[in-house]
Amino acid sequence: MCGIAGVYKQQASQDVEKMLEKLSHRGPDGSGVKDMPIGTLGHTRLAIIDVESGHQPMGFEDTWIAFNGEVYNFRQLAKEHLHDVELKTHSDTEVIVHLYRKYGPRAVEMLDGMFAFALMNGEEFFLARDPIGIKPLYCGEKDGKFYFASEIKALALMTDEIREFPAGHWFHSEVGWHAFYEVAPKPVSIKEEKQAVESIQSVLDDAVQKRMISDVPVGISLSGGLDSSIVAALANRGTEHLHSFAVGMEGGEDLPAARKVAKMLGTQHHERIYTEAEMLEVLPNVIYHLETFDPALVRSAIPNYFLAEMASKYVKVILTGEGADEIYAGYDYLRSYENPEMLQKEMIGITAALHNTNLQRADRVAMAFSLEARVPFLDVRSIALGLGLPAKWKTHREKPAKFLLRKAFEGHLPDEITNRPKQKFSKGAGSFDVIAKMAEEKISTEEFHSERARLLFEWNYRLPNKEALYYYKILNQHFEDRWIFPTMGHSRSL
Repeated sequence: MCGIAGVYKQQASQDVEKMLEKLSHRGPDGSGVKDMPIGTLGHTRLAIIDVESGHQPMGFEDTWIAFNGEVYNFRQLAKEHLHDVELKTHSDTEVIVHLYRKYGPRAVEMLDGMFAFALMNGEEFFLARDPIGIKPLYCGEKDGKFYFASEIKALALMTDEIREFPAGHWFHSEVGWHAFYEVAPKPVSIKEEKQAVESIQSVLDDAVQKRMISDVPVGISLSGGLDSSIVAALANRGTEHLHSFAVGMEGGEDLPAARKVAKMLGTQHHERIYTEAEMLEVLPNVIYHLETFDPALVRSAIPNYFLAEMASKYVKVILTGEGADEIYAGYDYLRSYENPEMLQKEMIGITAALHNTNLQRADRVAMAFSLEARVPFLDVRSIALGLGLPAKWKTHREKPAKFLLRKAFEGHLPDEITNRPKQKFSKGAGSFDVIAKMAEEKISTEEFHSERARLLFEWNYRLPNKEALYYYKILNQHFEDRWIFPTMGHSRSL
């Protein structure tokens, strides 16, 4: 996990160095800048794979790359496609360089993982982002130069024209834009729920095990809910001294639930209890790193922030339960969909929108403490299975949400965990409405209506409540509207 920045069409090492300074939290283990004939690549590194020799930008002859993310099948790709190449490192980044030299842009479709990278090969410039958009990437132009960076705060130093690089796409300076993935699952050939349960177990186990690949310690974000508990149980299999982490306010439901799972699994469990005063103290920093004021994201980002702060003292990689509610219809509002076709359309839509909603929150808050977040439920095979199963199996009013997922792991977890109702992280952690109440007190109705009218007129954005306005005012201290609104996602599950 790292931060990348750079410029195409002109060398600009000083500009890139300034952008990297804004990304230093993403990579405290080193940084580098490489001038190329067609531009400049920059990288700030969090060492996860090949700690000793994986420094970037990395290159071979006239092909150089700045890479952010992890490719889980890089050893297999090297064995199958690069047997004639003498690799000098044990890094996934070097494998990408040689795959590109051999196959060009279509090498991206071979990669199983999460990534955003920039590559310069002679006169060619190439940018790519993973299928779901787990890793962030933004771009913009100014004075004939094309800039890119992992976060808005870095790119804003160079250009006001900021847009998000689309998930599942690549850009080639000679070929243009190309979409290589979209969330459009085909129905799976599974006829019975029993068979579906077995497939869910197998696919998720594989997704978790591949994400345990690391040369540094790996931990688990454990809320005590169904999704994170499943990930914890699978990660714990065959793993010694697995660290688990839980946070919440005094009296919140997550801490005792997580404690129960951790005790059953025998993990090295860590807890952090935070107060209302501490929430208010960290809120400006949370929003600065988050780069959005979407209320649902800010609410859940606060407990995530405390968890990441604690976890970073013990591990460099953490697995989370992101994505299960999208592909298995876990959100409360999805229970209102009685038509399976409409439910399927909504699940596809919110999964495709994760790149600038929940995944943005997961990435930014973890990386605020130089921590890599991995998301097994959003493995492409897991998405294909989860969304490929009949939507009618997820609309049972008489059965709990995510029934198939619960069924798949009953017996692997305590009954009170597999039967625990879905709760938003912010609600289970006890921070659900603290700031919402304060916003009601601090923002007048007149100010709310005035700003709502302005934002609707200028940006076609309908401000939902005073809580959102409170967050917006904090973000606006660091970010201009023209940087925020073209890139901001909107959660549907508030």
